Amino acid sequence: MPQPLIDDVERTIIDLRERPNVYSLSPDDLRRCAQEFGRPTVFGSTNWASTVKNRSASLTINLGSHRVPPDLSTAKKRDITKHAPETVRALHEYLKKIPLLKVDCRMGDNDVFSPECTLYISTYRRESVRIAHQVAQTLFPSNRQGGKRLTTVYIPEWQERDRQILVFPEIGVTYVLGTDYYGEAKNAFLRMAMWSAKQEGLLGLHAGTKIIRATRPDGHIRRLGMLLFGMSASGKTTHICSDHGLDLPDEGVEVSQDDVVFWTENAAALGSERGFYIKTEGLDLGVHPALHHAAASSNSLLDNVVVDYEGNVYFEDRTLTANGRAIIQKDDLGELSAPTIDLPPLDDLDGLIIAFTVRKYTVIPIASRLTPEQAAVAFLLSESFDSSGPDARDIGGSPLLVAEPADEANAFYELVKANQDKIQCYMLNTGGVGELVELGLDGARRVKKKVTRVEIDEMAAIIRGIARGTIKWSEDPDWMVETPEYVKDLDLDKFDLRKHYSQARIDYLVAATRLERAEYIETIPGLKPEIKKSVEF
Repeated sequence: MPQPLIDDVERTIIDLRERPNVYSLSPDDLRRCAQEFGRPTVFGSTNWASTVKNRSASLTINLGSHRVPPDLSTAKKRDITKHAPETVRALHEYLKKIPLLKVDCRMGDNDVFSPECTLYISTYRRESVRIAHQVAQTLFPSNRQGGKRLTTVYIPEWQERDRQILVFPEIGVTYVLGTDYYGEAKNAFLRMAMWSAKQEGLLGLHAGTKIIRATRPDGHIRRLGMLLFGMSASGKTTHICSDHGLDLPDEGVEVSQDDVVFWTENAAALGSERGFYIKTEGLDLGVHPALHHAAASSNSLLDNVVVDYEGNVYFEDRTLTANGRAIIQKDDLGELSAPTIDLPPLDDLDGLIIAFTVRKYTVIPIASRLTPEQAAVAFLLSESFDSSGPDARDIGGSPLLVAEPADEANAFYELVKANQDKIQCYMLNTGGVGELVELGLDGARRVKKKVTRVEIDEMAAIIRGIARGTIKWSEDPDWMVETPEYVKDLDLDKFDLRKHYSQARIDYLVAATRLERAEYIETIPGLKPEIKKSVEF
């Protein structure tokens, strides 16, 4: 990207704050204006419907110096990159003409890394004010202090055929053009923050966090931290916002974060947001009591959920989209809510559980105990279907990563390896086993045998057993990992691969998975040799 153009972007952002077409609203006025364009619910909350209902990962590019790795993997991304200078110049002229609503917020609530975040959103379409309200309810109020500032310029009415997201990580600026999906604003700030955090020696992680208090077999209560990775629809939020049936005296959980944290050298995980952007599809009071309570609060902001003319809410209705969402406030999780969004340093905990959730349906074990090297591979691999966007694989389970993946994986590995006496790593398959699928001549996917699913309470039994230290582990006969031989309150027999497939079929599916992993890891230069050697676990 030509440096003069980046300089022009930087000058434009500085100049925007003083332009006569830029205005601000108080939090109360912002809420009232946004509610005018939404539909009220029986909960006392508001639901909005956007035109675009998913993030536009395939239209997102990073621009900058040689330090910013370009993504030229598709013809569309190459075209957007080629025409970026022309697009930027046209945008800068347009910014002189339209009304721009400015919202100042702050990411995080700590003294180490808490950048100021400014959103400029065009209200040429007046209903776009809702996005400003949603940003304000996700991040913290600005404290207007100096330091790092991240800026997103959001133009929903840009021509749909030219929809694109231009990211300038080195100067902390993102241009979002031609989409009205709130998730793009959220991702824009988190993506830039992950880049900025790396420059300050932190590691941005796409993971939820919480404290778990669990009783060991000897009766000792341990206070454990948990980092839970997972792409959209992998069950990350469900299991972060769950107590896992930890019901003995003094047991319990304290939920800190749902999406992105910043890992420090002392293994503290600094939080980013006060509002969690959760999926609402299938949200059930009996299965997800804490999440349902928060989503049904008057504080919740609903996004693309079906609401009828009387205000009744239908979380299970997929008519508008399977990607219905809600911004919930952490405090509305009730007794599960932690007093802080930050996870303390490892020295202040009895241990740290790092778990990678995946959703596969054939031969991936429902739980695997990993070495630090295998955990670094799991960090790189994403084996879920991401229902919030078209890309099926994102490094580290993250659609927010700008840096070289090898740098991130190596840094993750070094921190885990240095603290392996207190850090345990796992892969949790929230999907199931046993599915048989054939592809027809027309390419259609035909399910011959349905998957044996891992139910939420069954995965809770596994996490509960990990926390209490009651699982009996042994070497897996098919994979180079340890898998459970005994889990209290769980029938492991139903997930025995030999009850679903012939040995030949198991061998084929395992080999195919290992080959896929190996081929993918080979595309990532710069990985530590010990990580590459562990790829076929």
